[in-house]
Amino acid sequence: MLLAIDTGNTHTVLGLFDGDRLAADWRIATRKGETADELGALFRALFAGEGLEPSSVDGIIVSSVVPDWNGILAATARRAFGHDALFVAPGVKTGLPILYENPHEVGADRIVNAVAAVHCYGAPVIVLDFGTATTFDVVSPKGEYLGGVIAPGLGISAEALFQRAARLMRVDVIRPARIIGRTTEESVQSGLFHGYVSLVEGVVRRLRAELAIDAPVVATGGLAPVFQAELSFLEAVDPHLTLLGLRLVWERNHR
Repeated sequence: MLLAIDTGNTHTVLGLFDGDRLAADWRIATRKGETADELGALFRALFAGEGLEPSSVDGIIVSSVVPDWNGILAATARRAFGHDALFVAPGVKTGLPILYENPHEVGADRIVNAVAAVHCYGAPVIVLDFGTATTFDVVSPKGEYLGGVIAPGLGISAEALFQRAARLMRVDVIRPARIIGRTTEESVQSGLFHGYVSLVEGVVRRLRAELAIDAPVVATGGLAPVFQAELSFLEAVDPHLTLLGLRLVWERNHR
């Protein structure tokens, strides 16, 4: 079985594949100061909770945007599962030509998202990932990774507002009943929700204009379901897009 690990700044997502089938998946916090022993114990506990044995894992692939965790993940893979992990990095076969001026700067998660989106939806395609940062990644009609847009995530935007405006209280980020807020809470919710919807709509419109084609848009990430009903142009919302991309990259390097 293949263990796919996607480490982001806020959460780490794990997926266990039995062939093409995603047999189990988990989401944990990406905590600073975690050790390989602590992480290994957590992984083993997660497996035990699903009635799975660590010995069933015969391959591990990792995409990480947290350099401090790379050594920890590598050590955890060896100690908990007895295998060296394959990290998605320059030199790994993805099947996707990368036209970024400096390919080393592209986050591994952005590449594997694009790989999965092309596999499922063809090219061109735009991948919208609602994470700590919100990323828009663009694949050309020829199947080339062109680059994209990085914007502050909704959580970061909300936290900055609450920290810098002393009289504004923290609120849940939900779609308010109306755009014109009649309380401070409603007003903040409207600004966060509808402001972010407008940001996404505007960026997608400009990306399509630059491409000169209405490329389909696929969304993933923890907050994607929050905006799904509001973004009519979405082709699909796929919470496991990154894990699928990791499986595909593994297969392309182990044929």
